[in-house]
Amino acid sequence: MSAIEELVTELSRLPTIGRKSAWRLTYHLLKQPAEQSKRLARALETLTDRVRRCEECFNLTEEPRCAVCADSRRDAASICVVEEPSDIGAVERTGEYRGRYHVIGGRLSPLDGVGPDDLTIDALVERVRGGAVREVIIATNPTLEGEATALYIHEQLQPFGVTVTRPARGLPVGGDLEYADGVTIAQAFASRRGMA
Repeated sequence: MSAIEELVTELSRLPTIGRKSAWRLTYHLLKQPAEQSKRLARALETLTDRVRRCEECFNLTEEPRCAVCADSRRDAASICVVEEPSDIGAVERTGEYRGRYHVIGGRLSPLDGVGPDDLTIDALVERVRGGAVREVIIATNPTLEGEATALYIHEQLQPFGVTVTRPARGLPVGGDLEYADGVTIAQAFASRRGMA
């Protein structure tokens, strides 16, 4: 395999990058000064050498514990469970959540061969077993697999008497009822709350 084909193959393994985009990226890199490609290669190597999973919540970090787990101002009695480290950024951007996180590393998907032992659910149970956790917010994606994962986690946490919640779902701000699908409208009605 030529060097160009090897790079195209590797780039096409990235999410949202098909072969056509991989070819475009490869040609773009070849047009750049050699030093720019070398900087990119060094950055990728540094990334894999320095970034690891947080020993407490499994977020990505360069330290033994991530910035959220190391922040004593965060509420350790509240844990938000997410599928991937990138989900933490989405929650953090809201500025509304001040607790800690737990990254399970995916979702249950028997068809893809992903079972409970492939995720960090046991580590979550151990954190809750310690007794300091008051609430676990299960913020898995609202897909079939995400819902099954949330249900499984809820069942695993029931013996500990901790409050388990899910973020409300429904109509987006600025959306039109007319264009929403039936499932979204049903979720919005099920998650309705009183007006302040």
